[in-house]
Amino acid sequence: MRKAAKPTKKSETPPRERILEAARELFYSKGIRAVGVDEIAAAAQTNKMTLYRHFESKDRLVAEYLRSLNANAITRAEEVMRAHPGDPYAQLRALITRIGNDLCEAELRGCPMANAAVEFPEKDHPARIVIEESKKQQGERLAKLCRDAGFVEPERLAEELFLLFEGACINVQSMGRCGPGSRFTEMACALLKSRARRADHE
Repeated sequence: MRKAAKPTKKSETPPRERILEAARELFYSKGIRAVGVDEIAAAAQTNKMTLYRHFESKDRLVAEYLRSLNANAITRAEEVMRAHPGDPYAQLRALITRIGNDLCEAELRGCPMANAAVEFPEKDHPARIVIEESKKQQGERLAKLCRDAGFVEPERLAEELFLLFEGACINVQSMGRCGPGSRFTEMACALLKSRARRADHE
């Protein structure tokens, strides 16, 4: 039996990664504007000078934090879809199920992109640019799956699924796992069944 690898000490992780990890934890749990660079630097076991050497400003750190979240979301979506090669309908169902499971996690505070959008309404803010691109990618991913699965009105269905997800994120944040947002998977799957598909995909 192979011995388990020793856990990596935080101090052995490169400073940039430690800073991003601290930012992910603090920004999501407390809110971005509520967290200062001193708190992030302390949590990352470094200092403000090092933080600014890797990220020239807090705004740039926020944008990079959001990019890292988007990259992780893309990776997770691709992992789910790879489990059902050549079957876009099964991929769509699996993605919906995974999203529904995520929504029921105890520590969930809603969608971090949507949360950040509330904090940064300025259209030219670096964070806002990342948020809008991320949401656009999510919508396009859903639309492609709906098209490939043979739905007659794929763009409309993708928009409805997207809005259902956005609403569920807000609902679980305000009402917890006992609210209707926890039924996202059930509602989304019912929506799929209610929509017509081309004869060659049924």
